[in-house]
Amino acid sequence: MSIDNQNPILIFRFLGHEGPGYLGNFLDKQLLAWTMVKVDEGAAIPTSILGYSGMILMGGPMSVNDDLPWIAPILELIRAAKEHEIPVIGHCLGGQLMSKAFDAKVSMNAVKEIGWGDVQVSNNPTAQHWFGDIKQFKAFHWHGETFSVPAGATHLLASNYCHNQAWSMGKLLAFQTHIEMTPEMVVKWCEDGGDEIAQSQHSPSVQSVATMLQQHVSDCLALNQVAKQVYTQWAKGLVLK
Repeated sequence: MSIDNQNPILIFRFLGHEGPGYLGNFLDKQLLAWTMVKVDEGAAIPTSILGYSGMILMGGPMSVNDDLPWIAPILELIRAAKEHEIPVIGHCLGGQLMSKAFDAKVSMNAVKEIGWGDVQVSNNPTAQHWFGDIKQFKAFHWHGETFSVPAGATHLLASNYCHNQAWSMGKLLAFQTHIEMTPEMVVKWCEDGGDEIAQSQHSPSVQSVATMLQQHVSDCLALNQVAKQVYTQWAKGLVLK
């Protein structure tokens, strides 16, 4: 989406069906311009963050510890965005990239976490800034790794199976969990991830496809309200011109 005379938001996609989801819908409704770099299709990584109003990093199945050519330049863009006070938000892999950019550790979580699960909002002023009066909500999880919180950042969210579900540092906001989900995305992920689910079917932190889809439409609508609160706060920091 492009809007004249507005610096666009830079969105990185790492897998075809892990696009911006509800976040893309939110940006469009707010008339916020954005452009997508489809890393999964071999698109070139921009060499500068200047000229963009913000940066969004989506999820993907790869690890930030893999030897992939696009990781180092994206880490540089994240650090440059912080230097120039350009807001960044990351989801799952995106949050892990943000953590790695600031020398935090990304490693295997104690268990794989897949499906709907409650997260608790941390009791601090920074968390209240992002989440308002929300104390707990049901988020969507799909990860095997986790990040530590970088030095200078504030812990925001925790779940029973993964303590570090989100952190923020100034205009930077990193999520391990997924708040961008739409009903269509949940269905697609369940279809494509059937083998992964089956391999961990006896884990208490991994739901069956049937459980994930039992009320996925209403679950997504509720999650969208949480995401709207967060994305509205994040968008206030955009450098539009």
